[in-house]
Amino acid sequence: MRSAADPCSYVVLKNVSKTFLDGDQKVHAVRDACLVASPGELIVLLGPSGSGKTTLLTLIAGLLSPTSGSLSLFGQSLTSYSNGDLQSMRAKRIGFIFQNFLLIDSIPVVENVAMVLRFSGRGRSDALARARELLDQFGIGYLARKLPSALSQGEKQRVAVARAIANNPELIIADEPTASLETNQGFDIIRLLHDYARQERRCVIVATHDLRIADLADRVLRVVDGRVRVQCPQDQAKEVYPGRPVA
Repeated sequence: MRSAADPCSYVVLKNVSKTFLDGDQKVHAVRDACLVASPGELIVLLGPSGSGKTTLLTLIAGLLSPTSGSLSLFGQSLTSYSNGDLQSMRAKRIGFIFQNFLLIDSIPVVENVAMVLRFSGRGRSDALARARELLDQFGIGYLARKLPSALSQGEKQRVAVARAIANNPELIIADEPTASLETNQGFDIIRLLHDYARQERRCVIVATHDLRIADLADRVLRVVDGRVRVQCPQDQAKEVYPGRPVA
């Protein structure tokens, strides 16, 4: 792992906490999280629903500010970015994959993929050409003119991945990307993301509760009650065989 001081690290969290108010009660969604994410690796944040994974991803994307601790993106402190800088960075340097895909049903698949390119300043014809190229690369070029509502779950997820990498972003953030997919489809999606990280020297951070995809990651970090720690074989065995003693 690269050190937190390494300028090549895309994401560096140092003792990051995030607290929300629920009436008079404080909810500690993330507690003293430390994380370094660098080019060429796929990191899995593994934990159950409510463990703080989504809040952690939202912090990494710069959509939330930490209550305490420090967070750097692409070698620059989050506090040094203006709102406009953050919007531009998310449009050009970060790709997002959502659990429910968030495709726009009123426009064709090719337009869904081209949309992120348009947001980053690409011309319409150039954006559409790049979108068609990606759909062909993913073996779903025949879906270009279809509406997302006509697609299967697996097809929708491939479109979502194509959209996420359209700008060749340095960082991809994926929140439960396999939750709606069958096992083989889920593995295919994670393999695509892993190949992208390796071949393009990009970083992919995946939040999931699905233990099965952990074997496809370069690193697995457990998220428990908002805390991040390294996953070890004993943790995995306990989760697969709850209640069974582990040597």
